[in-house]
Amino acid sequence: MSDRKNDQKIENLLNLALNTPQKEREKSELLESGYQPYTRTWQVIVRCGSDFVKVAKDKFGERWKITELSGGYAIVTLAEQDIELLAGLSQVEYIEKPKRLYFSVEQGRRESCISAVQSGVDGLEGGGVLIAVIDSGVDYFHPDFRKQDGTTRILTLWDQSISGGEKSFGRIPEGFTQGVEYTKAEIDAALAAGSREAGLMLVPEEDLSGHGTEVLGIAAGNGQASGRKYRGVAPQAELIVVKLGTPEADGFPRTAEVMQAVEYVVRKAEELSRPVAVNLSFGNVYGSHLGNTLLETYLDQMANRWKSVFVTGMGNEAATDGHASGHLKEKEGAKSIEFTIGEQETSLAVQLWKNYADAYRIEIYDPINRQVGPLGRETGAAQYRFGSTVLLAYYGEPAPYQGQQEIFLEWLPASEGQYLESGIWKIVLTPEKIVDGRYDLWMSDGRARGSYTRFLRPDPGVTLTIPSAASRILAVGAYNSRTNGYAAFSGRGWPGKTHGVRPDLVAPGVEITTTAPGGGYRTVTGTSFSVPFVTGSAALLMEWGIVRGNDPFLYGEKVRAYLQRGARPLPGFEVYPNEMVGYGALCTAQSLPLE
Repeated sequence: MSDRKNDQKIENLLNLALNTPQKEREKSELLESGYQPYTRTWQVIVRCGSDFVKVAKDKFGERWKITELSGGYAIVTLAEQDIELLAGLSQVEYIEKPKRLYFSVEQGRRESCISAVQSGVDGLEGGGVLIAVIDSGVDYFHPDFRKQDGTTRILTLWDQSISGGEKSFGRIPEGFTQGVEYTKAEIDAALAAGSREAGLMLVPEEDLSGHGTEVLGIAAGNGQASGRKYRGVAPQAELIVVKLGTPEADGFPRTAEVMQAVEYVVRKAEELSRPVAVNLSFGNVYGSHLGNTLLETYLDQMANRWKSVFVTGMGNEAATDGHASGHLKEKEGAKSIEFTIGEQETSLAVQLWKNYADAYRIEIYDPINRQVGPLGRETGAAQYRFGSTVLLAYYGEPAPYQGQQEIFLEWLPASEGQYLESGIWKIVLTPEKIVDGRYDLWMSDGRARGSYTRFLRPDPGVTLTIPSAASRILAVGAYNSRTNGYAAFSGRGWPGKTHGVRPDLVAPGVEITTTAPGGGYRTVTGTSFSVPFVTGSAALLMEWGIVRGNDPFLYGEKVRAYLQRGARPLPGFEVYPNEMVGYGALCTAQSLPLE
């Protein structure tokens, strides 16, 4: 599928996937994501005009499966040979492939000034506000998500990963093409069935990883299983849960499923006429980290719709040695970026992002100093060989929504059963014409590679995960509330506020006690668990403002501003905001606009 005239409508990574033989592509988790081998179809994300769906159906009937989203976005499932036809439609502006995402309370509640808000004069606990958790599902049997009478606090639950059976309730939600939606009445019937086994026959929803249950407990658990000791931030909020579909064998969701989940949540909040705080505790590293992926631009436009707040995490990449950066200067000559590939690695991806105005030669050296390059300047895919290792390269151009230039590299074993050549590799950049000079390289997510696969001179800066670079959603990092110090794993933003303040603030993310599947509690760590502290706090602010009538406009950017203003300083930081802790540590009580 090379030399297509509409390549510029298709992102670099999808172009490389389409130009890579299937046998090679199957070795790459990143390139294969979005492809369904059983049906031989692709799922893609499309930015499009308002009449795209009508035109597509007029031309192709039911040949393509289309889920229309708000604001000129759609998810399309189609045969590989039809992607050229899709790109050829004038109503289509840009196409991306889905990316894999990685899921990245008592003490935390106290340190975040939440207990004072819950027990103070106002007694705020999230009543009248919706909290939506888009994650790995929920153990809906857990007492902390039930009322005192035993009924559920969950108003609606969409499990994207299953299909309805003869003995189950549920239906595909209106306007979507996958999964099963359960109502509060159906969940209550399952809870009243007499046993967990009988209930699961009616509503077969389980949180196999536990991540969603843990996140929801921090944001909104009522502590019923602990005498309220381990209650969450907004224990009276009503709940919307989306269990993300996981078409990949390893169980990781993708960006396309997240976009559909966000659409579903906002539609439900509008239908119920309730403000909603949306929790997104996941991310990935693919992109320029400037907030311009289709997932991020979609979230930005959804943040302008309805009375909502979107909250995501900065990720756990700061200590994985997966980012390197520097500046090229013509008079200083070449720069060598060294990295190691550990033993038994089956793939490794590296993105190099640069200013398009800069020109330089790129050469790759393996551990025994074999060289390939200079990499071809021609736009498109190329393949090189180092012994038992294949290097795929795509020399990209700027796109309509991405002004930076990407050079994408992926190392794959040449044959089945082999591993990448381990040892120290080098990427050598030789300047030719430099205007800006900044370059950034990001490896595959830390969870997708071994700990010995890393840059030898890493830069812990700009390690935020996507979608936390989106400009209109709250981005949350982690700190250790026991030591009052920044958590070393927490992703960092651009230095000096170059591309906006990230993170907005930090919240407790080390050794947090929260709900566990099967009942009871467990201790968790990571920015995934900092996010729900802020999601719950946003719900408390919206309760005070919108539900209680103190400020009907307290949502969106206004909530962000109040939380930033109320954040408290942490030891060791003199300048705020900064790329490690933003405006400081979450303090909900100080964020309330009380005189």
